[in-house]
Amino acid sequence: MKILMINKFLYPNGGSETYIFKLGDFLKSQGHEVQYFGMEHEGRCVGNAVNAYTSDMDFHGGSKLSKITYPLKTIYNKEARKKIRLVLDDFKPDVCHINNFNYQLTPSIILEIQKWRKEGNSCQIVFTAHDYQLVCPNHMCKNPNTGENCEKCLGRHFFNCTKGKCIHGSTAKSFIGTLEANFWKLNGAYKYIDTMICCSEFLKTKMDTNPLFAKKTIAMHNFVDEVEWKDTKKKDYVLYFGRFSKEKGIDTLLKVCKQLSDVQFIFAGTGPLEKEINGIPNIKNVGFQTGDSLETLIREARFSIYPSEWYENCPFSVMESQMYGTPVLGAKIGGIPELIIEGQTGELFESGNEEELKNKIEKLWSNKSLMEKYSTNCKENKFDNVEAYVNKLMKIYEGEN
Repeated sequence: MKILMINKFLYPNGGSETYIFKLGDFLKSQGHEVQYFGMEHEGRCVGNAVNAYTSDMDFHGGSKLSKITYPLKTIYNKEARKKIRLVLDDFKPDVCHINNFNYQLTPSIILEIQKWRKEGNSCQIVFTAHDYQLVCPNHMCKNPNTGENCEKCLGRHFFNCTKGKCIHGSTAKSFIGTLEANFWKLNGAYKYIDTMICCSEFLKTKMDTNPLFAKKTIAMHNFVDEVEWKDTKKKDYVLYFGRFSKEKGIDTLLKVCKQLSDVQFIFAGTGPLEKEINGIPNIKNVGFQTGDSLETLIREARFSIYPSEWYENCPFSVMESQMYGTPVLGAKIGGIPELIIEGQTGELFESGNEEELKNKIEKLWSNKSLMEKYSTNCKENKFDNVEAYVNKLMKIYEGEN
């Protein structure tokens, strides 16, 4: 089977790039042909046979002329449509698997794929939703100005984005986002997508607020790499690893940490609240960690905390912790509850509820035997590896979902 992976960034930049690279590599190992389409960039590490890519769009730099034309190109990118046609004609894919595309590639590419299909070419259009972009112009369902989770745009009421200045707190940028969302709502390009993969049941419920999407969505948690199970001796600390920011619930967690002076916390990460973390005696900030050092931190923790206060989809950190045998105390928000078997591999608390978080930490910290039980149970909480994920994905690629 020939698969064209489509993503605006074709270099390591975030979760969607990790997803397409690992997925593409495994598909190729199974004998499938995989090519990629997106923006040109000096760091690009994958591509296509005809070397056709749309121009890099640097919103933070570039010439004055490019900045003037960007608002139009973020709505409809004529160049991206022209370049993807070169790839379609040459590669003749059986599947176009679209990932992050808004604002740089734009849905104009979907129109070209559909035009190509109408000319007698058979091709499934599959879209993996990595965020809320198609139902919320700022892609987070969160107002950055108030800090509140927001669903006002759901149901295709996109003018609320401009009213709330939801994109970078800017009326102008929010208006462009509103125009983009409404333009494609009226244009109807999304009706040509055959299947929309949502990485959590929670995300699926939000996508389904658009009646058109509700007929196309399917929930599939992201895959994770298999790791060796080890019976690791636990040490006396509670771990938070991730970004030090308000939407991750760090403000609330810090308030609780100050009240639990007998509990040792380790924070691994970086972010805007780093100074506040460094001033608390029972928190050891070890900074951003990766690889073996992060693995050891996770394996040796009594339990980890994921206190997020925004609509997380399928946070890898929650899965990773359990894979390494460390139970998770997670916020009951977004897709987090789907990943934790409450009372078996961890526990949940009401997101943002300082008192409940405090009580849960005290309970888990003071009960080592319960933590040992939860840790053992983590061995049975299986998440799909890439092979299991692709087995499901192939049915979608073949139009059987």
